Amino acid sequence: MDKLVEAIRKFDNPSVVGLDPTIALLPPQLFAGAREIVGDIDAVKGRALWAAMVNAKFLEFNRSIINAVKDIVPAVKVQIAMYEALGPAGMMAYVETCRAAHEAGLHVIGDIKRGDIGSTAAAYACHLSGIPRPNSEIFQAFDLSGGASENTSQCKCLADDERDEGKRDASQEELGFFPWYEDSVTVNPYLGTDGIAPFVDAAQQADKDIFVLVRTSNPSSDEFQELMSDNDQRVYEHVADKVMQWGSDSVGDEGFSRVGAVVGATHPRVGASLRARMPRAMFLIPGYGAQGGTASDVAAMFDVHGEGAIVNSSRGIIGAWRKDPAYNSALSIEDSLQLVGMNARRAALDMRDALNTALKERS
Repeated sequence: MDKLVEAIRKFDNPSVVGLDPTIALLPPQLFAGAREIVGDIDAVKGRALWAAMVNAKFLEFNRSIINAVKDIVPAVKVQIAMYEALGPAGMMAYVETCRAAHEAGLHVIGDIKRGDIGSTAAAYACHLSGIPRPNSEIFQAFDLSGGASENTSQCKCLADDERDEGKRDASQEELGFFPWYEDSVTVNPYLGTDGIAPFVDAAQQADKDIFVLVRTSNPSSDEFQELMSDNDQRVYEHVADKVMQWGSDSVGDEGFSRVGAVVGATHPRVGASLRARMPRAMFLIPGYGAQGGTASDVAAMFDVHGEGAIVNSSRGIIGAWRKDPAYNSALSIEDSLQLVGMNARRAALDMRDALNTALKERS
């Protein structure tokens, strides 16, 4: 987590902008002429054209926000579900959004919430470590020149290549982020250590991080997370202890491990208790703003130095333009996107100031 901590300090801003677009969050101008372009929306071709158009507009919208906030926030969180819903074109928009944020110098959190076991978890973990190289068992009889290969090692990933001894050039540095351009990802711990260990290994190899769901902000999270276990601990407390265990071997120079925790802003007292329970875990805090969490709610989730957490806002920032009286349907696409960026920047600055004020008052 060292790089994330350093980015937060650089901007004096413990917030992350959630790039979770929906059609309703985009100015209608972006879809001008959609009916003529798409044709019959109930036909396969029409549906495919619509998906391609939406995703192109998602990317255009996201870039306007990235450009507006890149010098005031340390990170963005990109929710993959919003893009997966629109098929292959959506996945390209997700990747290009992550890439645009990465190239703008932002820390990119891939909100993918993956969880599985064995080879499936290892495959999901390639979000961090990159595309598997062709020296896995399936290629062991061949090399890239067509001859017999003596390499029978297990699958390595592109991000691992020549990391040591200063051998990596600029193109190899790019491989550390290709193809997903994520610095960290969110993961689901429901399957236990089998589902987490591949992500921890990949994070260690690629110098990246993970955030494990511990106490989430959604209303029905109580159904499981508040259940009492045999040792008189709630389920979320047991998960918190496992997070500390999973990250125990990867504590960085700034005092936080590679294994962070997702803790919702809507549970301030629980968050404060988890802060004491998990001193080496960086918190990713959703639920701020639109879901009801406030700056004072999350202040106690930071450590005594005012560090150890980053707070997410999505709709409150990327949808801020909808409350601007300057918006009207006569605006051009260019002007409407400029309005989106201007309002996102203003909302991000307001959030930064609110968080810093709450942290100062707490200290």
